[in-house]
Amino acid sequence: MSNIHISSTRLSLRLIGLTDLEDIHDLHLLPETDEFNTLGIPSDLAETESIISTWIAKHSADPITNYVFAIEESTSRNFIGLFGLNLGSPKYQIAEVWYKIHSLYWGKGYATEALKAVLEYGFEQLSLHRIEAGCAVDIIGSIKVMEKAGMTREGRKRKVLPLKSGWSDNFHYAILEEDFR
Repeated sequence: MSNIHISSTRLSLRLIGLTDLEDIHDLHLLPETDEFNTLGIPSDLAETESIISTWIAKHSADPITNYVFAIEESTSRNFIGLFGLNLGSPKYQIAEVWYKIHSLYWGKGYATEALKAVLEYGFEQLSLHRIEAGCAVDIIGSIKVMEKAGMTREGRKRKVLPLKSGWSDNFHYAILEEDFR
């Protein structure tokens, strides 16, 4: 497995491993993070292990096209959340990002900082042309994160996310390498 590390002022992002199982399971159990989650709450630790084992296995690909990072505070090494970066066809030099932050760390700028660090990694190290993200239209915090990181809202998909509360519309965001500069 590759030893990929992304750092920012307060954060360190590294590829997840099975040692992160309990932290990831706890993150997925939080009602606050589950409200807009299409994954659903895992029934037990074994289900979470099955999910993350798939993610971890993809880190063995050469090249890696699906990254899942653990986000940690640089100094304390406290687990803050997860960050995903999924590459599309090399011809299009495009990727999609997603993140899930533990509710104890909401409103502190960590998600924005992590997103900016991953955008920089994508444009600088992976030579991407475009990075996209999406979120349910009611996730005000996530909308602010993407906009603070310089992403542009490009559209709205109607009733595409199967949430517990029913089908939700999704805002589509993107940033081009030239926008990032």
